[in-house]
Amino acid sequence: MNKQYLETIKILDRKVYNLDYHQARVDRTIGEGKLDLFSLIKPEESGLLRCRILYDQDNASIEYIPYEKREIKKLKLVFDDTIEYSKKYGDREHINKLFEQREECDDVLIVKDGLVTDTSIANIAFFDGDIWLTPKQPLLEGTMRAKLLDEKKIFATYISYKDISKFQKIALMNAMIDFDIITSDNLEDTIC
Repeated sequence: MNKQYLETIKILDRKVYNLDYHQARVDRTIGEGKLDLFSLIKPEESGLLRCRILYDQDNASIEYIPYEKREIKKLKLVFDDTIEYSKKYGDREHINKLFEQREECDDVLIVKDGLVTDTSIANIAFFDGDIWLTPKQPLLEGTMRAKLLDEKKIFATYISYKDISKFQKIALMNAMIDFDIITSDNLEDTIC
């Protein structure tokens, strides 16, 4: 059986967001021309939907799920030098085990080889007072992250977990939440 991959796409009132970026990731994952998202996605329902596509080299299944944003205000640092999630795999067991370590926090911030990567559901960015910086080596190169990098709204650099306290704000980004600032005044209250 082929390894399965996952694509999550934002749809609001039948408008599909960032489809070019999602198609590019699918093409990198299984090869160009193997799965055409433009012809596959046909939302009929209004409202905010999470389009979930599970696919492999030969098959694809699609579902449209009403989306409710998960509130994230506190992140727990977790360390794992073995995690590998360079493609958006359908199997998230390793990430789910890290998420279980969150204790009283809302999500985890995964550190690999001393560098900040991602949360369990999103890429991350840090504001240094002038610009927003995102990890140069995320676990997954997300579609919203790619778009914001292309637009020069964020910039990639290596970020050590030891340097987090030097930043003023943290933001999460993924296909569903766009760019969501989760801290305003006290960064220490965000990282637990």
